[in-house]
Amino acid sequence: MPKLPKEYAFFDLSDYGRIPARIIAESLKSTNITPIHVTIWFIISGLIAIYCMLIGHYIFAALFLILKSILDAADGELARVKHKPSYTGRYFDSISDLILNFLIVVTIWFISDTNIYVALMAFLGIQLQGTLYNYYYVILRTNVKGDNTSQVFEEEAPVALKGEQQRHVDILFNIYKLLYGSFDRIVYTIDREAPKSSIFPKWFMTPLSVFGLGFQLLMISIFLVAGLKDIILPFFAILTLLIFVFVGIRKYAIT
Repeated sequence: MPKLPKEYAFFDLSDYGRIPARIIAESLKSTNITPIHVTIWFIISGLIAIYCMLIGHYIFAALFLILKSILDAADGELARVKHKPSYTGRYFDSISDLILNFLIVVTIWFISDTNIYVALMAFLGIQLQGTLYNYYYVILRTNVKGDNTSQVFEEEAPVALKGEQQRHVDILFNIYKLLYGSFDRIVYTIDREAPKSSIFPKWFMTPLSVFGLGFQLLMISIFLVAGLKDIILPFFAILTLLIFVFVGIRKYAIT
């Protein structure tokens, strides 16, 4: 099942890995490999990318960052083709993303001449950008009856789905809330009326998708290969200002 009905699907700039992700998912459909295994693979890919950055092999770092993005899409695709969605997998995926994002930012700070405060602003900016994108995307999916694994508001641990244990869901949900709760609150405070708005048009969602993690990793990869590692973190710190542009468009052009 796709995340959105066909008539509401938009060109997602952060979702370039979806086709190879589907190929991977289909190839694993009849195996014992689970979406959690694929999530672990993307963690390993991200860690290899970090190691490559530390030793100066930026082309390989870029390749493993792109592979990480593809595998990040493949775990969800595998859950869908196996008809085994799970909150365990969803929270484990999100927690892994945030930790890897932090390690990637720290690594770029270490290998570049970036000020530590700019690095901190970049990390917070990357997370806020991703949170805004997910906030609007989940609202869109909810309004058009798309994929419902993610919820607009998550205050309590959901009831475990078939095949997963409630204890695991509860533990991962609490970790998720600890890591993402402040970002969710900030974005909700900025645009608390968004869930009441009309369906977000494609012309809005496509530009917004530059805030998606896949596009963020693509930009990091391009900068690394181009020898521009020193501007990566300042770029993401400045890009955060676009949050107010998108929120303004949502408030005054999409009611």
